[in-house]
Amino acid sequence: MTVELDELDMRIIELMRRDARRSYQSIGKELGVSEGTVRKRVKRLVGAGVIKRFTVDVERPQQVLAISMVSVDPSVPTPVVAEKLAALRGVERVYEVTGQYDALVIISLDSVSELNRCIEDIRKIQGVRDTNTAMVLRVVNPSR
Repeated sequence: MTVELDELDMRIIELMRRDARRSYQSIGKELGVSEGTVRKRVKRLVGAGVIKRFTVDVERPQQVLAISMVSVDPSVPTPVVAEKLAALRGVERVYEVTGQYDALVIISLDSVSELNRCIEDIRKIQGVRDTNTAMVLRVVNPSR
């Protein structure tokens, strides 16, 4: 099912992206529409697969976040490598991308030694040619 997104849909999505727990009434008030309008729009967006899930971000005290950029050997299909990357412990998300690297891997673990182990596991995957990993020092959330 293909859904055309209008300006109101985009604004609802942006507000929910910043705070998925925000009430439909609060969103409607900010956008100048009824709670029912927001509820119907969100239901349609979920049904069409535009909104895939509602999440909770939890910050753990010793959490180590990293982004690993991965080059894939052309002889191995990138989706095959991406599936193997996604199955590793600590990997939260894998993006297939364009540019110098073929995949970006978002990693969240409890220690640098666990991160080290994860990076080694990434390098062992058949088809991984090169990695470049950056540890996240600080997360800056968009203002509300």
